[in-house]
Amino acid sequence: MENSKQMRTWLDDLNLDHPLVIAGPCSAETEEQVLGIARSLKDTDVNYYRAGIWKPRTRPGNFEGVGALGLKWLQKVKAETGMKTATEVANRAHVELALEHDIDLLWIGARSTVSPFIMQELADALKGTDKIVLVKNPVNPDLALWLGGIERLHTAGIKRLGAIHRGFSTYEKTKYRNIPEWQMAIDFKNKFPDLPLINDPSHITGNRDMIFDVSQTALDLNFDGLMIETHHDPDNAWSDAAQQVTPDKLVQIMRDLKIRKESDPEAEYNSQLSNLRAQIDVIDSQLIDTLGKRMKVSDGIGELKKQKNVAVLQSNRWNQILGAMILEGESKGLSEEFILRMFKAIHQESINHQEKIVNA
Repeated sequence: MENSKQMRTWLDDLNLDHPLVIAGPCSAETEEQVLGIARSLKDTDVNYYRAGIWKPRTRPGNFEGVGALGLKWLQKVKAETGMKTATEVANRAHVELALEHDIDLLWIGARSTVSPFIMQELADALKGTDKIVLVKNPVNPDLALWLGGIERLHTAGIKRLGAIHRGFSTYEKTKYRNIPEWQMAIDFKNKFPDLPLINDPSHITGNRDMIFDVSQTALDLNFDGLMIETHHDPDNAWSDAAQQVTPDKLVQIMRDLKIRKESDPEAEYNSQLSNLRAQIDVIDSQLIDTLGKRMKVSDGIGELKKQKNVAVLQSNRWNQILGAMILEGESKGLSEEFILRMFKAIHQESINHQEKIVNA
């Protein structure tokens, strides 16, 4: 699969003056709920109305979706509001039912993307379809696996393709439900700049209060659109309550997001500069996170030294680190002066942490 301007045709043909927006409830719960939310989104910037019909849950016993009945509700949404519809499919039966009910956009979830066997089954079931098919990133940060799933669909003759960035699972406790790993999305865009890439801030954050900030970062990084979960009564939603926003809040988010102006004579320069600055912001945030983790390790060393009554400063160890980092820095185009200054500051902070523990 090679990058091509034709990959964007389905998106360009929408002639939007704003990023693509896919919105609706995490799960279709009742016909009244599905239609009620759709009515609230009818005259907004929402382009596709989404609702989960089959919900893959980590453990059995939780609400796993209303099933095929919900597809009839989505048909009523289209008939009444004119909005196009979208849902997730995870096997051949899902695909056949979704196509039978004329769902306009299908997406493949992270748990499916992780398996080449599932992706091939879906590619075979979707072969030659003219529906839009979007592929979420796999659960773990594996760019080759993500692209491989899309390639299977491309090989099956599916032309209207795109990707959804929903973040990646981690065993570490972070402020995100799924850490964004923005660099992975940047690498994706660099490899396939014309393949539409949609951000899913709902699943990245797991927290409705963070939806706006993640959405803005995505737009700053030239994402093509957003998928945001929306519910009239988020706190009482049957699934993923914490990450859903009300329709009114969604409209406010769309209104407040900063989108680059195409009419600006310096648009191309400003666009490139904003994108590069957004990449720096992402990397800087990762640096701070990494330094915080390093200091936690230093705290552990301080505790161990305190138990064994060992001196905080270990000159031999420090010289080994410095020598190795100078060589590593040179291989990355970093000057020896910069490496010395940076690691002296890191070392001093590490000593401060350990002394605080040893002397407590």
